[in-house]
Amino acid sequence: MGETAAALRTVAHNVRAARVRAGLSLEELGRRAQVSKGALVGLEKAQGNPNLATLVRLADTLGVSVSALMQGPPEGRVRVVAADAVAPLWTGEHGGEARLMLTTSGPAPVEVWRWRLEPGEEYPSHPHQAGVVETVSVTEGRMTLVVDGVEHTVDAGQTATFDGDAPHAYRCAGSATCSLIMTVQLPPGPASTT
Repeated sequence: MGETAAALRTVAHNVRAARVRAGLSLEELGRRAQVSKGALVGLEKAQGNPNLATLVRLADTLGVSVSALMQGPPEGRVRVVAADAVAPLWTGEHGGEARLMLTTSGPAPVEVWRWRLEPGEEYPSHPHQAGVVETVSVTEGRMTLVVDGVEHTVDAGQTATFDGDAPHAYRCAGSATCSLIMTVQLPPGPASTT
């Protein structure tokens, strides 16, 4: 319970700081990110429980990475993160999950995600801001990647990349678990640095 409250306080601080840096009111951020003003007020007061879709929309609107909204100050030159040390940001109905492992620093940050999709699970993603590039490497099983309505099969040992500003989804294909590593490269710019 204490870790969850601390994480929510960090998100609250980071959202407010990014909103102020961007010069946006609560109303304007809410309009652009399609999040209610009430939810934003609660979030900035460290109340509520924002889901992954809300965090992605806020990060895209603010021009920062999702992990920039979730991480505290950097802890040195090298970071090693164990999968079980990071709480899932998405949990599927059959036990799949997505964990944001870390985000690199610099003018064009890269998010590193670890995903597991169980048979029958799909995660639909909203389009990201222009310039976002996603890369998925399937390490186990088979995935159907849907980009702008077109399906692409990606098998274990294969990697696919695409522009993230189109509607897209990740679906487990077949009867076995699909595991993958995803990177989300954000476009360079002063608003994307943390």
